[in-house]
Amino acid sequence: MPGSICDVLPAAAALLGVPGAVDKLGLADRVRNADDVDRIAVVLVDGMGADLLAQLAADAPLLASVLAGGIGDLDRLSCTFPSTTPTSLVSLGTGAQPGEHGILGFTLNIPGTDRVLNHIRWRDDPPHRHWQPLPTWFERLAWAGVSARAVLPEWFIGSGLTHAAYRGAQFCATQSSDDYAVRVADELRAAPGLVYGYTADLDTAAHLFGIGSAPWHEAASRVDALVTRLLEALPPRAALLITADHGGLNVPDDARVDLDTDPQLAAGVRVVAGDPRVRYLHTEPDAAADVLDTWTEALAGWADVRTREDAVATGMFGPVSPRHLHRIGDVVVTCTAAAAVLATGHEPPETAQLIGFHGAATAAEVAIPLIVF
Repeated sequence: MPGSICDVLPAAAALLGVPGAVDKLGLADRVRNADDVDRIAVVLVDGMGADLLAQLAADAPLLASVLAGGIGDLDRLSCTFPSTTPTSLVSLGTGAQPGEHGILGFTLNIPGTDRVLNHIRWRDDPPHRHWQPLPTWFERLAWAGVSARAVLPEWFIGSGLTHAAYRGAQFCATQSSDDYAVRVADELRAAPGLVYGYTADLDTAAHLFGIGSAPWHEAASRVDALVTRLLEALPPRAALLITADHGGLNVPDDARVDLDTDPQLAAGVRVVAGDPRVRYLHTEPDAAADVLDTWTEALAGWADVRTREDAVATGMFGPVSPRHLHRIGDVVVTCTAAAAVLATGHEPPETAQLIGFHGAATAAEVAIPLIVF
């Protein structure tokens, strides 16, 4: 079985000697002089799916060398489901499946209300530890006396998602004018332990301009330059791990449906959450069966449509804690083709203007790399 995004930080912690940490990824066999390693940088490149690496390599000399076997050690992992950034970041941070940590989508209905929580915009309501109760590996490292630092843009600090994914880390805030590679490298040199970094450049270009577009290739070049500089600045006794949170695909205009302009699809739906690739439909009383039938027929060949119970039974979320169960819709719609389910009456208008998407369970979306230097 391939490794998971959930295994990355436990493996790094094991390499740093944290009691109870398990190295399921075999890092100790991939890192030269592993017994001497006392500091590790883990950098997550948002949107750098494993199935996209060959396209990216055209503008990324370091990545091209990795693919050719010239440098680094490349492995193929999977992210968790849904393959969306909030879910993946918390799976990385906690080492747990979404059904356990509760961040089960880009947006979620807060049970017992009609409110929809956007995890990117989340601040302190609901409270962080109530909404995501599990400890993170940053906390576990700190409890073991190992330094854990996260180098993140200043506006990330204090957000609900940052606390849910990275709490326990010492936060090092960066400005847009900072040289990010230098900041990460400086933290890595400053003290033993774990240093975490994140870049959204590639994912932003995929969403706005599409995978394979000129801006996307330009972003690939910038990411490759960032990793190259980090590798060149790597101090003695250090390892560098590069991974991602998901991949993605482009969705053509003729493969999009909008539930807010289709009365048939909107009928019986009380609250809409999730994202365009995985929709959670919370239904009016006694309407779930009709909604299931309508959506199954309307999206035949485009999406898998299931009840909450059937979706949970597939194991796609991992074990689901009872406290998180009703964050999942009564009906779960997962796109299987290169399609999207828009909700223009419920979401910002720019969502419908995106070109690249992710969130579902196709290989293009869930396969992620792990590159060990």
